[in-house]
Amino acid sequence: MHKFKQLANNIQFLIESESWPAHKKLPSLREQAQSSGYSVMTVLNAYQELEAKGWIYTKQKSGYYVSEAISHVSKTSNKLALNTNIEINSLVFDHLKHLQKEHVIPLGSAFPSASLLCNTYFMKTLSRHAKIPNSALSTDSMPPGYLQLRQVIASRYSLNGISTNPEDLVITSGALDALNLALQALTKPGDFILLQQTIFYGAWQAAERLGLNVITIPEHYQYGFDLEAFENALKNYPIKACWLMLNVHNPIGFTVSNEIKSTIATLLHKYEVYLIEDDVYQELFYEKQKPLSVKYFDKGNYVLHCSSFSKILGAGIRVGWVNSGKFSNVIQHLQLMSTVSASNLMQHALADFICSHHYEKHLRQLRLKLHKTKTTYYKLLQEILPKTCEIYHYATGYFLWIKLPEGMDSTLLYQRLLEKNIVIAPSILFQQDNLPQNYIRLNCSFELHEKVRRALQIMVDMIHDLVEGKVV
Repeated sequence: MHKFKQLANNIQFLIESESWPAHKKLPSLREQAQSSGYSVMTVLNAYQELEAKGWIYTKQKSGYYVSEAISHVSKTSNKLALNTNIEINSLVFDHLKHLQKEHVIPLGSAFPSASLLCNTYFMKTLSRHAKIPNSALSTDSMPPGYLQLRQVIASRYSLNGISTNPEDLVITSGALDALNLALQALTKPGDFILLQQTIFYGAWQAAERLGLNVITIPEHYQYGFDLEAFENALKNYPIKACWLMLNVHNPIGFTVSNEIKSTIATLLHKYEVYLIEDDVYQELFYEKQKPLSVKYFDKGNYVLHCSSFSKILGAGIRVGWVNSGKFSNVIQHLQLMSTVSASNLMQHALADFICSHHYEKHLRQLRLKLHKTKTTYYKLLQEILPKTCEIYHYATGYFLWIKLPEGMDSTLLYQRLLEKNIVIAPSILFQQDNLPQNYIRLNCSFELHEKVRRALQIMVDMIHDLVEGKVV
């Protein structure tokens, strides 16, 4: 796409999304050139393109202005939303601080119950490596990471039909580190990225930190992912990268079909746009067959696939990876300027543990326990929640996404429950505040003992009170 067309599409999106209202004066040619980095001639060509299409008009000796809304804006375009000046980090910071307090019921946590993740054999493996002289002082785990661990991970990719060279893998300090490094490698401040409308708050934090503009597409009510809106965004706007979660989506929980994933890979190749695939919950499926990733269908190396061990062995593991292909060196350079490397001791212990039969046994047991516990929560909440609530229940992971009655503010419910030492996750953590905020995410991995049951009942009673106007 020519530079002037990219700029024209960028400005058109600002007009379509009403970020630039009718009759707003556009920046002068020189001002636009300075802010966008394009030449004055490129800006002039873009403005003339928009004027020819009716998006802007000129006033003699005054400049260019936004036209009145025109009728040919497509319904698909209206599905897209532009998000600038993102400010979510403080909300996430406060939420995580509440989860760290003693005696809280952490139903808003992103991690499974520690009681499910602690594996005796892994702890023995870790202890054995800790006793090896100078084990923690070795430098063989510096970027791109411990070779044996990368070889083991590459082998698991190959078993899932994804041919992977260990040199393409970079070991990171958890999945969030992998995702952030991948995004930083692909973008610069002011670039446009594409996210799902509702997505893990780490994506919003990264966009805020890097100064990125975010275009969002809504979830499809039936399939989870809106392919029509996705292609419209790639076709019309200067998207540098996408960050998507398609297996065991956090917070909603759905897994999109292989047909949709295949089409996404085809569209990425067609429009030459990169995807950062957040697949951190990839092992937490309940069916016999592990769901495929978009990386499986990637024929043009447009997918950077990220995951970690934190959701299956514990939050304290802090070892993840990115299957980064040609971006491996860039990511390693960025890593050396930030987290440097993941724990040497942990990388060595993981390489041994994953090679043993104990690892697959742990995964099987974890899936069974999560399935059983989540089903128990679901049945209980079906009985006690008001009928005006809707529970999104999928056969994966450990989250339940709950739609509260229309007009209810989940942030208010969250704040009231904090007073009772109960922490849930309100929808404001996962989407921008211009959307209805009547959703919550519940972590259903904790044993449903009396204390947790009482917390759930308090939450339900409070929802009833909010419906009846008793809570102010």
